[in-house]
Amino acid sequence: MMEGLSERSVPYNVDAERSVLGAILIHRDAIISVAPWLHPEDFYREAHAWIYEAQLNCYQRREPPDLVTVAAELERQGRLEAVGNIAYLSSLVDAVPTAVHIEYYGRIVERTAVLRRLITAGGQIAGIGYEGTEGVEDALSRAEEAIFAISQRRVTRDFVPLRDVTSDYFDRLSRLRATHGSVIGVPTGFSDLDRILGGLQRSDLVILAARPTAGKTSLALSIAYNAAVRDDGGGVPLGIFSLEMSREQLLQRLLSIKTGIDQQRLRQGHLNDDEFQAVSEAMGELSESPVFIDDTPGISITEMRSKARRLHAEEGVAMIIVDYLQLIQGRRTESRVQEISEISRSLKGLARELDVPVLSLSQLSRAVEHRTPHIPVLADLRDSGCLAGDTGVYLPDRGHYVPIRELEGQTGFRVLGVNTETWKLEPATVTNAFCTGVKPLFRLRTWLGRTVRATANHKFLTIHGWKRLDELAEGEHIALPRCLPGPSQQSMSEAESDVYWDRVKSIEPAGREPAFDLTVDGLHCFTADDIILHNSIEQDADVVMFIYREEMYDPETDKQGVAEIHIAKHRNGPVGKVYLYFRKETTRFENLERFLDYPEAGGGYPR
Repeated sequence: MMEGLSERSVPYNVDAERSVLGAILIHRDAIISVAPWLHPEDFYREAHAWIYEAQLNCYQRREPPDLVTVAAELERQGRLEAVGNIAYLSSLVDAVPTAVHIEYYGRIVERTAVLRRLITAGGQIAGIGYEGTEGVEDALSRAEEAIFAISQRRVTRDFVPLRDVTSDYFDRLSRLRATHGSVIGVPTGFSDLDRILGGLQRSDLVILAARPTAGKTSLALSIAYNAAVRDDGGGVPLGIFSLEMSREQLLQRLLSIKTGIDQQRLRQGHLNDDEFQAVSEAMGELSESPVFIDDTPGISITEMRSKARRLHAEEGVAMIIVDYLQLIQGRRTESRVQEISEISRSLKGLARELDVPVLSLSQLSRAVEHRTPHIPVLADLRDSGCLAGDTGVYLPDRGHYVPIRELEGQTGFRVLGVNTETWKLEPATVTNAFCTGVKPLFRLRTWLGRTVRATANHKFLTIHGWKRLDELAEGEHIALPRCLPGPSQQSMSEAESDVYWDRVKSIEPAGREPAFDLTVDGLHCFTADDIILHNSIEQDADVVMFIYREEMYDPETDKQGVAEIHIAKHRNGPVGKVYLYFRKETTRFENLERFLDYPEAGGGYPR
């Protein structure tokens, strides 16, 4: 029942709250059933929220959350008297005869919490309507964010029995066997690329990066055209978020791809009768294709996810394209580096939630221009950095530091990073260790004597989030590990946090040397030279591809029109390089098989 129930009362159920807390106090394992999804803020009474928080703290320390330990935790926090002392905790034990039904009680607490948040969101939405100070689209976006924030709190994935996993995998394997290993994802239309990737796979985040003018938008649109605008009428529905180009510009490019007419002539309308007829017919065909475009400039990641979710529900899209990552607005503003990392994680979350590939374009840093050859590597992704070869990376399974240069090419080993939600150090697996080329380095010193050499764009954990080295100021706090566990020491210190805050003493140039970086799953950071460091934005991606065209750097090259697509990361398959032909006039990428032999690529020049 609802305590104090009336026609306009706030939803809550004190009896259910007391039953949850009492069940945990009488049975130490009862909390396991609710801890993953029930939160202290779900409780209506503040005293109940404090008690549940104390129970969670005991549970996380692997202490039994019983009457004694919970009372001690509340006493330590200075809250025991405020909740009613031991007498009130004892009354909770008496309130429930068994812990068997704790999940049922917990769901009541969660449901009433959701209803209260809906009431609050309704008030916020009403306020937006009464204000009337912004455009309709902005108002709708803010209203959607209020509702989305509530739904996001309830998105969880539970354990599934292995029999369900094996059943799904067997179905997939059967399809692969029936098609002899052909494309089972969204086809890119490029035979060599599809051979390596098997098409763009469901739930994958695919990063396609290049320097400006290399053709990343053109390649993405060529993939979109090949996937959605098919002659057999079986096109794949897809959505395009275009933050850089307008919908009319995208249509013009698709028309150029479809008709083969020079973009410049389309832009100026210099068409003869036959070409105008071809454009008219192409527009009719494109209008029937399942392509959906949103060209909102500076769209937020929250609004993008909301729109993608609606589009998927209404049209069943099988792929999302984002052009491009650095133009998206994140929810955090204190650090653009932190914001980009959040956006990258959100795009991966979107791919998993909708179970479709998300192809996101990304800019590369200028570092590509300052070395030879100009072929991109993973560390060239904007907002990523790298370290000197002698930087010691801490390996918790061995209990000592190893120079990062000695880890190059290795995978599967564990490093030690910080979970910024719990502020505890945790092991995480490295999926890539690689050299990024010769780069200018800077030496950072702290007041406690820590020293590390890194590139200007490498990120350090500060009190205000992740910041690049060139954004740090003298005296600014950065995170250090308080205690390093080894093979014989698995527990951390008794301190509230495993992080200690040191101060930056100096930053000065430290020469040019080969530099290195790691890709770390999960935590996206690692401990090196006794400092906590971040790594590149590609950690959330399942596939990372780069475009390299030699003619951009050598106008006299004999590789005119030839584009190298470097698959630098492929979480579930091989990496490699494929060659495509790029038609500048129509900004279309094509398979090289259509051209004369090109010795290295197996394709060739146009006839």
